[in-house]
Amino acid sequence: RPALVPLLTACGLTLGRLVAGAIVIEHLFGLPGLGQLALDAVRARDLPLLSGTALTVAGLIATVSLAVDLLYGALDPRVRYR
Repeated sequence: RPALVPLLTACGLTLGRLVAGAIVIEHLFGLPGLGQLALDAVRARDLPLLSGTALTVAGLIATVSLAVDLLYGALDPRVRYR
């Protein structure tokens, strides 16, 4: 089980790349989504929408990071939270 900690870290870090790749994929294939919404906000110079999109992505990444940190304690008995 302690061997899963680096794998968990890698999976958590992959989320940022996944969100960045979503913008490109949604634009290429014309799919609606958060990436397309952000791109439309940039084109229309809609700063409140762009800020909301960035805040949503940042919140998602922060939530995944918190979940990864909490899972460290479940996977590795050497990790203790006070």
